[in-house]
Amino acid sequence: MDVVRLEKAPRIAVYVPPGNQPWDDAVTMALTYAEVKYDKIWDEEVISGKLAQYDWLHLHHEDWTGQHGKFYGSYNGAPWYQAQVRLLDETAKKLGFSKVPELKLAVAQKIKEFVGNGGFMFAMCSATDSYDIALAAQNTDIVDGVLDGDPYDPAFIQKLDFTQTFAFENFQPDPNPFVYEYSNIDVAPIEIGSEESDYFTLFDYSAKQDPVPSMLTQNHVGVVKGFMGQTTMFHKDKIKKNVTILGERNGTDQVRYLFSNFGRGFFAFYGGHDPEDYQHAVGDPPTDLKLHKNSPGYRLILNNILFPAAKKKKLKT
Repeated sequence: MDVVRLEKAPRIAVYVPPGNQPWDDAVTMALTYAEVKYDKIWDEEVISGKLAQYDWLHLHHEDWTGQHGKFYGSYNGAPWYQAQVRLLDETAKKLGFSKVPELKLAVAQKIKEFVGNGGFMFAMCSATDSYDIALAAQNTDIVDGVLDGDPYDPAFIQKLDFTQTFAFENFQPDPNPFVYEYSNIDVAPIEIGSEESDYFTLFDYSAKQDPVPSMLTQNHVGVVKGFMGQTTMFHKDKIKKNVTILGERNGTDQVRYLFSNFGRGFFAFYGGHDPEDYQHAVGDPPTDLKLHKNSPGYRLILNNILFPAAKKKKLKT
């Protein structure tokens, strides 16, 4: 994985809450390793309009539905989980929202505006599907009362609006706070099988005809080892027809990597948490990228940093 040096680097923001998190972000590690400068921003900066200062935004292990990462069933007694809940509750109140799901939806909509105005958004792990779920559920309530104080709407399925989403449609959220899954977009571990057989294939695009997909899939190999995440891969039948698939498991409906445009901007979703730690769990030590200098999985992350340079310039007439 070569160090990336750009003559004119894009202005990069990484969306991350303040304080220590119980997991590591593969993208911030890759940015640091590649000596690419970035700023950390969170809800207050997004709500106040500071996203307009950036070209590129990264989202990682985030829950845009306001369900606290769906960690309630396993970690509701853990100090880090309780601290996270307090931080989100306090931030929502500080910014004028009655509960966390309303705050997260407002931030998600600001990010959607950023992309529509020409920004690039790169998301991994749970920041992919939970983002679209939040947008689709903006006119209903899919969050159980144990998490936000009021019951979810029993008719939420009929009120989902898939015209508001970036990549996914015709999915069904799971409001059960004891289930560690957001919806049926994600591919379950049992569907993936063994680690030894978990590989995905990159599509081969023409640099002349499809410069952006070609750049986003550029790699020294065409087949890449898979890796798990809260959101690992996406079922193909839940992906909108206008979305470009960049990487999938051959012979299955499992999509790892996708890309499309929205308004004047673009987004890419990459399933999984850490390309060099197959089942990275809460509390696991960070990956040492010096041991994985030629990582194909991390190379795809770095490709996305280069994306703003691929935008076509207007020709003089």
